[in-house]
Amino acid sequence: QVQLVESGGGLVQAGGSLRLSCAASGLTFSTYAMGWFRQAPGKEREFVAVITWSGGTTYYGDAMKGRFTISRDNAKKTVALQMNSLKPEDTALYFCAANWQAVSRNPRAYDYWGQGTQVTVSS
Repeated sequence: QVQLVESGGGLVQAGGSLRLSCAASGLTFSTYAMGWFRQAPGKEREFVAVITWSGGTTYYGDAMKGRFTISRDNAKKTVALQMNSLKPEDTALYFCAANWQAVSRNPRAYDYWGQGTQVTVSS
């Protein structure tokens, strides 16, 4: 049984930082590209970042470039999202997702999803 469990969300003031983590189990983690997505109330799920299975390549949504950093530890089966210079518009439920051997910005391409962790940025 595959499980992805996110943690690290919370309430932060604008300009602050948060580090999200996602712990994976039940899959061969090192063969999956790992992505982060977010969804705000009333909006579609939005691509945040993705990292290849090896960790050698990363991609970011335009609104996140220069502020967010995705990383992974295959030995610990975790993927992290460091978020700096947070803005109120970053407020959303953040999900991690696993995509077998493929890198994609499309949430429909992902095989497994976590339950999400809430990030709220106050102005």
